[in-house]
Amino acid sequence: MLARVVENVYWLSRYLERAENTARIIGVNTNLLLDLPGGIAPGWLPLVDISGNRAEFDARNEGKGARGDERDVVQFLISDKENPGSICSSLAAARENARTLREILPTEAWELLNEFFAEFNKDAATGINKRTRFDFLKRIVVALQTIAGMLDGTMNRNDAHTFSTLGRNLERADMTSRIVDVRSAQLLPAETPELRPFETVQWMSVLKSLSGYQMYRLRMRTRVRRTDVLQFLLRDDQFPRSCQFCLTQLDNSLKPLPRSEGVLEQIETAAKFIERAPLATLDQPGLHELIDNIQLHIHNVHNGIAESYFPSGNVSGVQRMSLQSQTQSQRQTSLSFGERAKA
Repeated sequence: MLARVVENVYWLSRYLERAENTARIIGVNTNLLLDLPGGIAPGWLPLVDISGNRAEFDARNEGKGARGDERDVVQFLISDKENPGSICSSLAAARENARTLREILPTEAWELLNEFFAEFNKDAATGINKRTRFDFLKRIVVALQTIAGMLDGTMNRNDAHTFSTLGRNLERADMTSRIVDVRSAQLLPAETPELRPFETVQWMSVLKSLSGYQMYRLRMRTRVRRTDVLQFLLRDDQFPRSCQFCLTQLDNSLKPLPRSEGVLEQIETAAKFIERAPLATLDQPGLHELIDNIQLHIHNVHNGIAESYFPSGNVSGVQRMSLQSQTQSQRQTSLSFGERAKA
């Protein structure tokens, strides 16, 4: 299969997963604001930081009197066509990639993506409104899960399906780490005794945002606790949105492919890093640093895949624009935990 085709399939899956999980991140923050007292509730600007587009947001709003409040941020993340990390931009990029793949994609999936894209553009304003936001975000998640399920359930098991799986799992691992970051040092003040009564509420919101609350209770068989939730979302080998599970899926998909040795080594390094991270002793700044490093490892895996299999090498075109939103945490990152793991 042509390298350009598998590259477009890979990015189609990444964009669909990214749009779904951006909706989840907005949902996490919305729920936290409802559950927490006003004095300790997180703001909205940290979501822009997590999405990696703070400079873009500031430049866009300079001189316009924007305060970075809820409406500014939610509009930027949902419907801003110039924000490469917005749901709107991700869906547009997914549709454009799907258009070039119509000969190999199930017709029903292409039609469903088209219909949802039109519906999203018509109703995007309802996502800004606090009263209608929850239902709007829920419709996004359900629609994109339907499209992803249709692709996975009907595509032939060839190279196109392999790279679709690679894109979906890489993006899923990255976005799960970002959603965990919602509860890290960027959003909430340092842990104090006054915050402890709300600890369970906060972590339940994170689990529910990943549709993982019930699976957590079945798997961990304990109440919701910080270390157990981190263990579940980062290391569990059965929950399909945990970082470790996604890395295992990447490993399984890449092994049959030629020229995969380098990428497999990067995946193994990332898996060891997550396995050896001291989750029980991490404070909030430490958790944020851990997430930064996980995202750097994931970025390295992406680079390995791109350099080995894509005609454009690392990134190109619209992918380059959108990938900027991935690298927010990697600019000033050191591989501190990774270095410990190697040691």
